[in-house]
Amino acid sequence: KVHRFDTEKAIFSPGQTGFFVFEFRQTGIGMMICFDWRFPEAARKLTLDGAQIICHPSNLVLPHCPDAMKTRALENNVFTVTCDRVGSENRTGRQLKFIGKSRIIAPDGEVLGELGTDDPGFLSADIDPQLAANKQITLNNEILSDRRPEFY
Repeated sequence: KVHRFDTEKAIFSPGQTGFFVFEFRQTGIGMMICFDWRFPEAARKLTLDGAQIICHPSNLVLPHCPDAMKTRALENNVFTVTCDRVGSENRTGRQLKFIGKSRIIAPDGEVLGELGTDDPGFLSADIDPQLAANKQITLNNEILSDRRPEFY
């Protein structure tokens, strides 16, 4: 976990290994954890390193993550898989409500499956990782080669 959320900063040291991609059955799989979703650079780094699927285990309390992960899938043309917890927890005198909404999202932003906000469950989808290998937007545009990092 690279980015610590809220009171985690007082308890944990940030991860130092960065973001990496491993290959499983000819498919690049990357991992970003919980609050890493808030930083688009995390998903872009994984994409540049060959991720076709970005896995995202989480304890989410902020409502924006499901929409942001749809954006991460679109802007990188990758599958995203968010696994979030449900329920609530009293932590350091504060009641935290976890948002649930675990999702599998396709490179075109289509939500392939989603769980609710209150009950635990199991989610799966059939995917073709090769859909995430093609970064072509139009005949003349490609997600990675059209970037202009010298201006960012």
